[in-house]
Amino acid sequence: MTQDELKQAVARAAIAYVVDGAIIGVGTGSTANFFIDELGTIKDRIKGAVASSESTAARLQSHGIRVWDLNEVDSMPVYIDGADEIDASGAMIKGGGAALTREKIVASVATQFVCIADGSKLVDVLGKFPLPIEVIPMAVAVVSRKLAALGATPVMRMKDGKPLVTDNGCYIIDAANMRISDPVALEQTINNIVGVVTSGLFARKGADVCLLGMAGGVRTMTFPGQSSLL
Repeated sequence: MTQDELKQAVARAAIAYVVDGAIIGVGTGSTANFFIDELGTIKDRIKGAVASSESTAARLQSHGIRVWDLNEVDSMPVYIDGADEIDASGAMIKGGGAALTREKIVASVATQFVCIADGSKLVDVLGKFPLPIEVIPMAVAVVSRKLAALGATPVMRMKDGKPLVTDNGCYIIDAANMRISDPVALEQTINNIVGVVTSGLFARKGADVCLLGMAGGVRTMTFPGQSSLL
C-alpha cells in the first residue's frame, strides 16, 4: 500500500470514533484531510466540528460541515488528528503543518484524542522529526539560543523566502537533532521559555488511541494512562 492508501485506511477507521449528534475536534495536515473527506460522507450524523486551523476550517466547510468557534463549545467527545511522530507511550511530535498551538488547544477540550497515522510515524524515541516550536516573532533569537543550549539545532521555518507566519501571527522554529528520551520533561522545559507560545510535543497529554496504518491493515494502539494526565 502507498502512504496515501495507509492514510486513507486510518481515516476510514477513525469514523468509528465519531459520536453521533456531537461536535468533534478536527486536526490539520495530510492525514487529517483524508479524515475530513471521510467525515463529509456522514456529515448529517454530527452537529459540526471545531477546526484546528484556517485550512481545516475551509476544508470542513467545503463539505458542508458546520464549523464552530471553540469559545462556543464546552466539551467534545473526541479530537481526531495526525502526528509527525508517536512513541509507545502515546507521546507525539506535531506541528509539521504549523498548526500546533491550535491543535493543542482544541485537543485539550476533547475527552479523547485519537491519533491517525501511517506506520512510519511510530518511533522508539521521538526527535528524528524536527520539533516545531511556535514563537512570538520578537523572541526568535533568544528562544533559538536557549534551544541550542538544550542541544538542539534551531532552524527558522521559511515559506517563499520569508519566515512562515502561523494562523496566530507567530513564527515556527524547528528544533532539529534532538533525541527526546523524556518528552514530558522537555515539553515543560520548552514551554517555560519566555517567548515560546507552545512546543509541538504532545506528551503531558498525548494520544489516548492511535490508529496506525500498516501493510496488513489498521493497528489499534491504546494508551490508558493518558486520560489521567490533564
